[in-house]
Amino acid sequence: MENSTPSRLIDTFGRSVDYVRLSVTDRCDFRCVYCMAEDMTFAPKSEVLNLEELHSIAKAMTDMGVRKIRLTGGEPLIRPNIMSLIERLGALEGLDELALTTNGSQLQRLAPALKSAGVKRINISLDSLSPRKFRHLTRHGNLDQVIAGIDAAVATGFDGIKLNAVILKGRNEDEVLDLVAFARERDIDIAFIEEMPLGRIVEHDRELTLCSSDEIRQQIEAHYALTSLGDPTGTEGPARYYQLGDSPSRVGFISPHSNNFCHLCNRVRVTVEGRLLLCLGNEYSVDLREVLRADHYKADHLKRAIVDAMALKPEKHHFDNAGEPQILRFMNVTGG
Repeated sequence: MENSTPSRLIDTFGRSVDYVRLSVTDRCDFRCVYCMAEDMTFAPKSEVLNLEELHSIAKAMTDMGVRKIRLTGGEPLIRPNIMSLIERLGALEGLDELALTTNGSQLQRLAPALKSAGVKRINISLDSLSPRKFRHLTRHGNLDQVIAGIDAAVATGFDGIKLNAVILKGRNEDEVLDLVAFARERDIDIAFIEEMPLGRIVEHDRELTLCSSDEIRQQIEAHYALTSLGDPTGTEGPARYYQLGDSPSRVGFISPHSNNFCHLCNRVRVTVEGRLLLCLGNEYSVDLREVLRADHYKADHLKRAIVDAMALKPEKHHFDNAGEPQILRFMNVTGG
């Protein structure tokens, strides 16, 4: 690598980027109403990064100071031969933490193998404990299968397990306390996420269904003592955590609408098509696939493209549920 290429990724606002969310597929066995349309068009196989290309990006990132990689999708665990990639990523020199975001459908089968391969933390989506509501929200999901996967992950003993719940008014806001109790019973964390306006949907009106973090926190505080643990940390992502009374469980709130966390942002995303997204709520991106597939490709070319992309990382995003969404890509394309 040329001497002029830095060993750390710093954006123009002085933020150090040491966390990358790497999407390994845009496909999923669920069709969650806030994540994608029911009738989806997925990327052609020729446009999807192969496993070797995904590894090359991860290796370049860790060479330049990235210490945490989170695998996302779609549903990452349905990608063919995904365990071979996870094993290689778990062995990367300099990587402190390999994490995974999943819908839980494959965890009963794969939890022990994931831990053996080096996965330390798992985030699992769970928006309802009612089989009927769960089916409606996910369109295809089986609640019993997901709960069995959560319990398998707990029994496997990862360093950290967190549930992610998107609460929609008129759909599941009456389950907030039940979801907290479910997490408490298993001594795991739970984070409540404000729905993000990514992709054009017709299933519901985002402006009417948005349930703010403050509304959810007030529900919980009526039954449990919450102690603030301060601003989000770079290692755990954008959630603001509260200790949950006499329990090891924590409750987190991810609030892209009501409590912007951009000034603390230390992460970037890579889509399965190889676009390096500098911000979840903007379209600033660089095509890494083009670099990887160019004639006479060298690893230095990829590193230079990543370094140069830091100049595009914006100071903040501006989410607005009124009118048409500004970001037309769905969450499964972005990587959860």
